[in-house]
Amino acid sequence: MQNTRLNNLFNVLTRRLAEWILNPWRRVSILIISFLLGFFLGSAVATTAGQTAEWDIVVAGTLVLATEIANRIFYNRSVLARQVFWVQAINYLKVGLTYSLFLEAFKLGS
Repeated sequence: MQNTRLNNLFNVLTRRLAEWILNPWRRVSILIISFLLGFFLGSAVATTAGQTAEWDIVVAGTLVLATEIANRIFYNRSVLARQVFWVQAINYLKVGLTYSLFLEAFKLGS
């Protein structure tokens, strides 16, 4: 790539973000936020799709597809490659989404 100002700015920003994420407390906090975002998305999608009974099958298929893609991204890597931050964040998002859907199912069953 050429050494332009925009390229230099992008490189500096990504390097600073990577250094910022190396702090263990920040990393854990962002992973917890990712889990909670997945939990929120799961309950919001289930609630929204439950309002109109026309979208239930499409939404369920989309959620299964998203979960399977996240599984493929996470489990097709070696143990050391699973420690990459964005891979962990996607996995935590998936776990939060699945957990919220299980809780919604328990609420409907009671």
